Amino acid sequence: MQYSEFVEVYEALSGTTKKLEKSAILAEFLKKLAKRGKSEWIYLLRGRVLADYDSREFGISDQLTLKAIGSAFGIKADDVQTNFNKIGDWGKVAELYVEKRRQSVLFSKRLDVDKVFSNLKGLVSIDGKGAVERKISLISELLTSASGKEAKYIIRTLLNDLKVGVADALLIDAFDLAFFENREDMKEKLEEKYDLANDSALVFDACRKGESELEKIDIEPGRPIKAMLAVKVEDFEDAFRICGKPAAIEHKYDGFRMLINNNHGKITLFTRKLENVTLQFPDVVSAVKKNVKGDSFVLDSEVVGYDPKTKKYRPFEAISQRIKRKYEIEKIIGALPVEVNVFDVVYYNGKSLINTPFQERRKIVEKIIKEKKLVIRPAIQIVSEDEKEAQKFYENALKIGEEGIMMKKLDAPYKQGRRVGYMVKMKPITNDIDVVIVGAEYGTGKRAGWLTSYIVACREEDKFLEVGMVSSGLKEKEEEGTSYDEMTKLLKPLIIDESGNEVKVKPKVIVSVTYQNIQKSPSYSSGYAMRFPRITHYRPDRNTNDIATLKDIAKEAGKQRE
Repeated sequence: MQYSEFVEVYEALSGTTKKLEKSAILAEFLKKLAKRGKSEWIYLLRGRVLADYDSREFGISDQLTLKAIGSAFGIKADDVQTNFNKIGDWGKVAELYVEKRRQSVLFSKRLDVDKVFSNLKGLVSIDGKGAVERKISLISELLTSASGKEAKYIIRTLLNDLKVGVADALLIDAFDLAFFENREDMKEKLEEKYDLANDSALVFDACRKGESELEKIDIEPGRPIKAMLAVKVEDFEDAFRICGKPAAIEHKYDGFRMLINNNHGKITLFTRKLENVTLQFPDVVSAVKKNVKGDSFVLDSEVVGYDPKTKKYRPFEAISQRIKRKYEIEKIIGALPVEVNVFDVVYYNGKSLINTPFQERRKIVEKIIKEKKLVIRPAIQIVSEDEKEAQKFYENALKIGEEGIMMKKLDAPYKQGRRVGYMVKMKPITNDIDVVIVGAEYGTGKRAGWLTSYIVACREEDKFLEVGMVSSGLKEKEEEGTSYDEMTKLLKPLIIDESGNEVKVKPKVIVSVTYQNIQKSPSYSSGYAMRFPRITHYRPDRNTNDIATLKDIAKEAGKQRE
């Protein structure tokens, strides 16, 4: 199969904003791709060569892209940079040089998908001495054989900016249309299996083989699943209406979600974002090995940090530093120890438990965990139908510094990845949402050199719409929490455009923001603006699927008007 066939699909997808048209384009291509028997090629439709949960990246910066384009076409770095400054898109810069070169070259080699996929996959594993030169060589090899449009999409793939808008929901619609004639009953089944697999190639392969093959996809320890999400409520009346009476009531810990996988002694730890953080938490691995019985299991938990001297729990902001830490792990374990609070089990000793009622799953949690103070324990829980008892439990949780409570439906299955009303969260009423940073401005005075004002956005399908600018909430010094310096280090590699003291960045960094209210505003692309926003947390454990949608923003604005 020629890579040009993928490029035709990219062009068609980028040429429309209509979801139904995109689904139809994808569905037709998936039928064609299914005949080739190379399921992993589907990753290319998302600008990847690995499963969704595999966090390894190409590791290609703007500077390395500049070098690769210069090397491939024998162009000076200054000239390449000049063209980028004019065009603002590295993919189009590569396309420009290919077209110029084609005018003076009489023949060209056609680029097949195998070659593109092989070279791109090779980039992921290159590391160590001479890595830059080897990466440039693999990229140049592709660019010198590519047509203009092929070069454009190769570069965009390398920079994780394909610009074709193939989100999970769109891919699921296309699977349904291509292989199940758009059956409504298959939509939920496909969503469920996709959330279990988090691997588009695995689901694609099952779809092309038939419905019975799709049914076989289940939990597999060592492969992450999407965590079940909670619905937000403001009072016990609403909570009991959703969860029924009696309901399980647990502390809502101010930590981060961790899915603990054990595959016959091999422990793997995943965040809610599907990131593998096993190396960052050897203390959790040790705690699980010593205190959880079972040959294989998948546990859902919340990991909470505490002060090693006072033994008091610390807020998420403190422990979030450990998620991204790759060096001096033992040192940070001493400074930021954690406790594992296990509240669910979805797989145990060879058996999936996602359809087992929650109260039965909880019994297994209590049976298999040997509680050890400030190391690991089952989440604190009561079962009650009494609002007064629930209120007292809630107040006690707040008193010891927890965020609030979770309430769970006793006979409910585990529905991964969706807010389905089997679990609710309740905490003191605050106007807070998760948003993604899409732009920033450099500070002045003592904050010069740092990016200190951030344009934040909500989500509308595959687009990000601005909802305001936030300048407060971060710290001057890193030890006090997320600092301006740390945020600047996170954002600088994501810069895609720079004008004066303003930058645009790839939508990767998620933050929690509080605000006074939301009102209609023509100043931002969402049509809304937050008033007096303030960053409360940097959320490395979340991704853009977790942020507020335009519908959420409109709902909040409407609530406040009422």
